[in-house]
Amino acid sequence: MTKNPDEPIDEARACSLSDGGQLASSASWPHDDETDDGYNDLLASIGRTEEQDQRIAVHEAGHAVAARLLGRQVGGVTINPAADGGFEGLCWGVGYTEAFAQGRGDASDVREALAPLMPEPGEDRRGVADIFGHVRDQCIEFLAGRAAERIVLDGEPIAPVDDLRQARELALLICSSESAIDTLIAHCDVAARDLLMPYGDVVMALSILLRVKRTLDGAEIDALISDVQARKARAIELARRADCKRRELSARTFLAEIKSRE
Repeated sequence: MTKNPDEPIDEARACSLSDGGQLASSASWPHDDETDDGYNDLLASIGRTEEQDQRIAVHEAGHAVAARLLGRQVGGVTINPAADGGFEGLCWGVGYTEAFAQGRGDASDVREALAPLMPEPGEDRRGVADIFGHVRDQCIEFLAGRAAERIVLDGEPIAPVDDLRQARELALLICSSESAIDTLIAHCDVAARDLLMPYGDVVMALSILLRVKRTLDGAEIDALISDVQARKARAIELARRADCKRRELSARTFLAEIKSRE
């Protein structure tokens, strides 16, 4: 989740990792230079700059891509702010809408429900081993928004206050001290970066589509991820074939030179 930022955001450019970390051209992002389509009016209506919109889109795309990489279903993503100012962007899981409507859509609600099930020191933990794994994965997902910003955009992101709060709420289920919580958060921060690093191009493509459509459902997100991965696989295969042809030509040239010397 992207909370309402109060600080100015530095101008950022996208970086596609599939292109060896080269900075993407400005044409990669939706701009009003070619066709406005009311984009400037939209940004003005929600009190957001283009750079802020770009950063929020990357942040929420990071959450979504991380969730799918961790095998979790995504219900949808939006980069439109909440009417009550509660968030600037949101990525939610399947069933989140129903849970939120019933007042249990926050990590604190999850912790409250699961805390009574957690074993005391010395008790058998095998029955709740999946909770330990779930907490780690969910914390990685919470921190993936900031990780995506660090991978794709220039400049250090603003601290994701709500993401960190929710990660700490879940960490309380398996940690018994503040230092343990800080260590888990630090670990998940690095794990989120490592998880997303090979998929910077997917994050960027999803963020671009988000800036155009503003809200995507789970099926649309999966379709885009599949398309980007298919295009990447095709590009890799074409490059492999081209390399094979170059090697074959080089071998033939070498053999021809050997024969000419005989």
